[in-house]
Amino acid sequence: MKRSRIREEIFKLLFRVEFNDIEDMPAQIAHFFEDPCLENEEDDASSDQEVIEEKDALYITQKYERIVKLIPELDAQIGSNAKGWKVSRLSKVDLTILRLALYEMKYDEDIPVGVAINEAVELAKKFGQDESPSFINGILAKLAKSTDNG
Repeated sequence: MKRSRIREEIFKLLFRVEFNDIEDMPAQIAHFFEDPCLENEEDDASSDQEVIEEKDALYITQKYERIVKLIPELDAQIGSNAKGWKVSRLSKVDLTILRLALYEMKYDEDIPVGVAINEAVELAKKFGQDESPSFINGILAKLAKSTDNG
């Protein structure tokens, strides 16, 4: 499975945090991987309609769990760089994308900062509102400057 597809699945799983209590998330994770719609439902039949393999499911789950543990820290950094926006007022899609991208920028040494930003913008184009890609890009650019220094 391509990294961009794996990232999209992490985003979808992480998005569920906004709508479920943390103690309900193990069941949500189980439902997530049982969902027959995990195949690339938007694309035509000739595209990559792959099922999530066990190794990819493990990677997705582990990365999701690492991000969830850091949500308070990630949200604090996002909030300090989203001038004029409280984290609680951000769209749930944008916030989830920002959390995932910031995690990748700060904690995932396998992913270059530029790739994390570009992939976040692509997620915003697919799942966000019209202004989401430029908003996400702007916040992540500020965060990239601050993470370069520390």
